[in-house]
Amino acid sequence: MKILAIECSATPCSVALSVDGQIISSDFTMERLTHSQTLMPMVEDVLNKANTSFRDIDGFAVAAGPGSFTGVRIGISAIKGMAAAKKAPCAAVSTLYAMAQLHKEKDCIVCAVMDARCNQVYNALFDIKDGVITRICEDRALLCNELTEEIKDISLKNTKDIIIMGDGAQIFYPFVESFNNVKLAEEDSLYQNAIGVAKTATEMFKKGDVLSPEQLLPVYLRLPQAERELKLKKEQKK
Repeated sequence: MKILAIECSATPCSVALSVDGQIISSDFTMERLTHSQTLMPMVEDVLNKANTSFRDIDGFAVAAGPGSFTGVRIGISAIKGMAAAKKAPCAAVSTLYAMAQLHKEKDCIVCAVMDARCNQVYNALFDIKDGVITRICEDRALLCNELTEEIKDISLKNTKDIIIMGDGAQIFYPFVESFNNVKLAEEDSLYQNAIGVAKTATEMFKKGDVLSPEQLLPVYLRLPQAERELKLKKEQKK
């Protein structure tokens, strides 16, 4: 099965093509250009490098959230459009779970963090052992100080490496770098990547955990900033 996966939930933008669970082509960029400009040329490049045409794709996958509201919307819209053209199934992948896939070959604890602004991060924790990823908590938005206390507790009770990764890693790492076993991920596995989305999607397609293009929707853990500000103004008027 050929799955085309994209990840543009934050500053990094990436595309990957997998065949029966094996990544055969991928592309990644940290250029701070609008994803609407970079994404589709990257899709074309990934398909060309694999000598694969759009009509050969059996399914599509996207990091559906959490993440930047604009980035997630761009990714969802792109996949909905491509999948609708083929009436192909889609996998709505957790951005944070897909990040843990990049460390699946290690026995470790992954702390996936994304910058949510205002001293907050989007986060989930995963325990990895013998290639099996087990969730420790659900995807959530919380203050850096709150997550720091959790990592401190895990560090005291665990001998495994605790790997901090994601576009929020360098912001959060200073909070926890003095704790035992806490490490910042290596550069090649620091950021979210469509490779992790494609690997997660392979598992989801096997389980039948897929959606039609019409059913595919973004997953937000909090309201967009404009809506939060409007809500606050309404509350202040009461």
